[in-house]
Amino acid sequence: MENYLNQNFHAVKSKHSSDEALQKWRSLCHVVKNPKRRFRFTANLSKRNEAAAMRRTNQEKLRIAVLYEVPDDVKEAGFDICADEAASLVEAHDLKKLKFHGGVESLAQKLNTSTTNGISVDNEGLARRQKVYGINKFAESPQRSFWVFVWEALHDMTLMILAMCAFVSLVVGIATEGWPKGAHDGLGIVASILLVVFVTATSDYRQSLQFRDLDKEKKKISIQVTRSGYRQKLSIYELLPGDIVHLSIGDQVPADGLFISGFAVSIDESSLTGESEPVMVSAENPWLMSGTKVQDGSCKMLVTTVGMRTQWGKLMATLSEGGDDETPLQVKLNGVATVIGKIGLFFAIVTFAVLVQQLLARKFSLGTQWSWSGDEALELLEYFAIAVTIVVVAVPEGLPLAVTLSLAFAMKKMMNDKALVRHLAACETMGSATTICSDKTGTLTTNKMTVVKSCICLNAMDVSKQGKPAIPDKALKILLQSIFTNTGGEVVNNKDGKLEILGTPTEAAILEFGLSLDGDFQSERQSSTVLRVEPFNSSKKRMGVVLKLPDGGVRAHCKGASEIVLAACSKVINADGEVVDLKDGSLTHLKSTIDQFAGEALRTLCLAYIDLDKSVSAETPIPSSGYTCIGIVGIKDPVRPGVKESVALCRSAGITVRMVTGDNINTAKAIAKECGILRDDGIAIEGPDFREKSLEELDELVPKIQVMARSSPLDKHTLVKYLRTTFGEVVAVTGDGTNDAPALHEADIGLAMGIAGTEVAKESADVIILDDNFSTIVTVAKWGRSVYVNIQKFVQFQLTVNIVALMVNFTSACLTGSTPLTAVQLLWVNMIMDTLGALALATEPPNDALMKRTPVGRHGNFINKVMWRNIFGQSLYQFIIIWLLQTKGKSFYGLYGHDSDLILNTLIFNSFVFCQLFNEVNSREMEKLNVLNGILENNVFVGVLSATVVFQVIIIEFLGTFASTSPLTLVQWYYSILTGFMSMPIAVILKMIPV
Repeated sequence: MENYLNQNFHAVKSKHSSDEALQKWRSLCHVVKNPKRRFRFTANLSKRNEAAAMRRTNQEKLRIAVLYEVPDDVKEAGFDICADEAASLVEAHDLKKLKFHGGVESLAQKLNTSTTNGISVDNEGLARRQKVYGINKFAESPQRSFWVFVWEALHDMTLMILAMCAFVSLVVGIATEGWPKGAHDGLGIVASILLVVFVTATSDYRQSLQFRDLDKEKKKISIQVTRSGYRQKLSIYELLPGDIVHLSIGDQVPADGLFISGFAVSIDESSLTGESEPVMVSAENPWLMSGTKVQDGSCKMLVTTVGMRTQWGKLMATLSEGGDDETPLQVKLNGVATVIGKIGLFFAIVTFAVLVQQLLARKFSLGTQWSWSGDEALELLEYFAIAVTIVVVAVPEGLPLAVTLSLAFAMKKMMNDKALVRHLAACETMGSATTICSDKTGTLTTNKMTVVKSCICLNAMDVSKQGKPAIPDKALKILLQSIFTNTGGEVVNNKDGKLEILGTPTEAAILEFGLSLDGDFQSERQSSTVLRVEPFNSSKKRMGVVLKLPDGGVRAHCKGASEIVLAACSKVINADGEVVDLKDGSLTHLKSTIDQFAGEALRTLCLAYIDLDKSVSAETPIPSSGYTCIGIVGIKDPVRPGVKESVALCRSAGITVRMVTGDNINTAKAIAKECGILRDDGIAIEGPDFREKSLEELDELVPKIQVMARSSPLDKHTLVKYLRTTFGEVVAVTGDGTNDAPALHEADIGLAMGIAGTEVAKESADVIILDDNFSTIVTVAKWGRSVYVNIQKFVQFQLTVNIVALMVNFTSACLTGSTPLTAVQLLWVNMIMDTLGALALATEPPNDALMKRTPVGRHGNFINKVMWRNIFGQSLYQFIIIWLLQTKGKSFYGLYGHDSDLILNTLIFNSFVFCQLFNEVNSREMEKLNVLNGILENNVFVGVLSATVVFQVIIIEFLGTFASTSPLTLVQWYYSILTGFMSMPIAVILKMIPV
């Protein structure tokens, strides 16, 4: 079975499957009872093709300028441009039209806003603006009602055939035996069909509600906006035309708009146009399109168009209908269902043929082959219904849907555990993870940074204990200028009039240090003019700014990784505030200070400056050497509570944790040792050294790497690729920056940080860790393993029922000319096996024992030898029991009289059902002997089991007319339950057989 699945259903990957692969496996699924249900959660390839075509047309927009008049209703609302005109302006990239409207400033006035203070916040004004320009939300397909799921469940081909059988049975039965006696069999089948349909629809409807809730969480994005002069965080859904939005590296552009001001803005428009080359945005090319991403630089933008009027809105409306790719497990289980379906169809046809042949043989022996009574017609119909029902039971249509149910359940629970799963496949893939490549800052540490040590003017001190350092006035002025001008953060007044620091935790820590030195952010920023900005990026490990000073001079400030910036310095400010050459003694002192700070697990940054020629322009690159060192700061970022325990749990689970960081190697090693990542058998290496290794050296080195410091995004990507391809590892990678996107994309599971992560990182990730905590990643791994194991449990349970049902009906038909289980009874067994079984077993919560197993890895068999041992063992036991009941049951129970056959068949049915119920309990653990551990904590499992028992009692004791059963005595109930219970000690014996 596993070989067949690997040959025919292996092309679908956990990520980035081709359309050809997705289409191929569907074409292999010939035996499908209900395509509407079976393929509900598969990607809509035609809708994806529509989206691709839309991207292509986005490159070919016509750019036509037309005369424009302001509509009266827009004027009355206080605006001088309508929504459609503003939309066409940006969509067509029409500079002529922009000039016609007077440029960005004039357009802002027409939108009744200010490029500095934004729109004025008052409820009435916001409502008017919303009425004229719309809201920043995309049209979504309406939630499908419960009755739609009922309608889809009714499309099951076998249920349709059974419904026809029920109709014929009603007609013939009433015609021959009258009402109500002749209607019992037909009404029994109808009632069973309705029960199956409504239980199935209820399960599917609940799944759809869970996915809808998760979709809402995925779309929660915040952005920095200035309104009424205050900079604040707003949801992208609250944006309106006229808003002033602040964009920086990694942000997704939340609406269509125009560039106001900024530096070195590079935009990735591939999501909208398919073009991979970044586009430079400036005053000359001011177009910013919704859905694109800021690759570099920072800027302010004026929002002109929102929601469905943007090209991104139109594209998203199509893409949302395209759906997620199906997961490898769903595809594999579709393969299992197809194989078993073909076997079931074969046995159903043979069973029907045998039953008909024996009926005809009986009639030929009596010489009545040409005369048929109503009872004989009903008997023939019953044979056909049994054959169809065998197909219903044999084709495990619920297998791939059980994956979806388990994933939906896990995703909902993980949401409560601070992990948002963006792609279904990530959840199950995480269960196979063998390696986690984790960031340091914000993931292993708290990301709450403060400057605790400094070495300014060669004077090292503990700021947290000794307070404000004594710094000469001249040096202090340069230091504050460096802190407040060379930053991606801001110090602003909030609505309460208090100072508030905005920016990354690192920037906030340095700005707070500057404020503690009595610095004034606003006055420092206003005293000089920014000529050029080079934002921080992971390859350079530093950032810079070029300033025009009040006296006409030009100065560049540089800040970044201590050893890198210090290597670019040739001078230093000494303890007297004088600039002197950086001699060996001073250099040694600074390097030892960096090592000391790093050894104490502090993040170190070096601040430096250089005075430039006055002729320098905004286009001149910032120098790479000749700087004067102002000082070094040591920033404390404590390790998160529980990380050490989580790393130890990963190790016991066979998952290797590696730290990949851009920090100093000494800082990285100190944190890694504190977390339990770096051990005696591991290696810590720097990115530049890693890059220089040969392939032969990497083969030996990579498995031992536990820390990679001073790494670039390319180093991270290379490590991940090497682990995946050369060593066959299933790799999970964490990331938060724009430059982490390639590694997140390459990994089997990309984990983006929800707090510190950029929108680019989140878009490239499969899971968003909402609390940026490494312990949450371990929780995701635990849930992933739970999904994988739960589906294995369900497959084991369902295949056992399939095999027994087929064996019993086939052998009985061949040897006795009848089957002990009627169509109605088989439908009930099918519901126990399919829908209720999935609910009970596929929603089993994870336990710590899961993290003590070896991970499945990339090449693990899903249907393994342990499962086959349990399946065949239990199937054999159940078949023997039912065969003994068929042949020896009457004498054992002392059954005589005209109703003895009915009572015996009822006992067989009852024993068969209780075998399944106890086997369901056995399936909770495939290898462990104690299957009852934690059973009472799983309310779903207990509820399903209890409900099944209650309905079984009702069917036996009260629905005999419809279900072809007879009430049983207490002794007969006792033996039926005992027969089922005996499968538990059988399971213990089976688990002791080595495979």
